[in-house]
Amino acid sequence: MSTNVIGGVASTDVVKRAARIGAEVKNIKLSGDLPDHAIAAINSLLLEHKVIFFRNQGHLNDAEQERFAARLGKLVSHPMLGAAKGTTSLLELDSTRGGGRADVWHADGTFADAYPKILVLRAVVMPTFGGDTVWSNTAAAYLGLAPPLQRLAEGLWAIHSNVFDYAGIARVREVDKKHFDEVFTKKVFETEHPVVRVHPETGERALVLGALVKQFVGIPKYDGQKVFDLLQSHITAPENTVRWNWLEGDIAIWDNRATQHYAVNDYGDQHRVVRRATIEGDVPVSVDGRRSVTRLKVTE
Repeated sequence: MSTNVIGGVASTDVVKRAARIGAEVKNIKLSGDLPDHAIAAINSLLLEHKVIFFRNQGHLNDAEQERFAARLGKLVSHPMLGAAKGTTSLLELDSTRGGGRADVWHADGTFADAYPKILVLRAVVMPTFGGDTVWSNTAAAYLGLAPPLQRLAEGLWAIHSNVFDYAGIARVREVDKKHFDEVFTKKVFETEHPVVRVHPETGERALVLGALVKQFVGIPKYDGQKVFDLLQSHITAPENTVRWNWLEGDIAIWDNRATQHYAVNDYGDQHRVVRRATIEGDVPVSVDGRRSVTRLKVTE
């Protein structure tokens, strides 16, 4: 790594948080005014480490978070949840409201074909204990499969939908169920993704699974669940993960094409608020060159 990694930040200020995923970048003030070479360096670090963390970014408000995030690509709002008040694209996740606790393993938005490529998350209100987020490296998970299992995964396609078994896999409160039924699934999406996608920038092969998977194409549900559990267990293996203990003002940026994440719901009734900027993604491509396909999109 070069001496000047980001705008004069030495390589010693990029600290790995785990062997296979995650790094903290120190001594940088994020903003929409960073020079192009700094943005390019941030993107390079992101591709290498999959998720990168920045402490002490309390100077960022909603507008400046959006300005910075827009340097990484085109901002888009959530297709069902829209944007937080006073912003053009930010999604607010508030633990006191429905849908504010994302305690399932998932990649964001995989119910759509061109699901987000990068997410920029800001800690606004943090509990005094708990509320960590865990990320996993889905490219490392693929590499950890035995070659016959890699070949099996490469031939599989999965149907992802926003109408999934939410109540069966998360600790659901009544306010969460109401939000899921009335807001999150108001528009219905179904998309077929390859279980192994080729990363458009690194060429790595990464597993595309998570909570939004309804079933595999052409495999009975019972058999498919066993295959899903096997592959997903490699994604969530502790060796492929990194856990971040949030402080207010922290920023996390992750490559949604090569990760899954899980917001740990261990902080009781304490208040937790994060705001997320979303960068438009591209349609996944399988190892044999086929692209993901939208099966269903019902907007009314």
